[in-house]
Amino acid sequence: MNGSFFAGAFGGDMSKLPPQTRLECKICWYVYDPAVGDEVWQMLPGTAFSDLPDHWSCPECDSKKQDFLVLDDGL
Repeated sequence: MNGSFFAGAFGGDMSKLPPQTRLECKICWYVYDPAVGDEVWQMLPGTAFSDLPDHWSCPECDSKKQDFLVLDDGL
């Protein structure tokens, strides 16, 4: 991770994210929950954040993956 990432953002390092980790968009507070998936992008329940395609973005505000914040309950 470099200094250009928002404080608290995971910065794209998928190796440290357990599959059940929930992440929150720093812009609109949308929470990606792997147990639920994402209807907008047609990601099935059980899809880990690390398994989302590189082009995936927040379904509510289009924020990029690296800008999501790890929720404490996911670690």
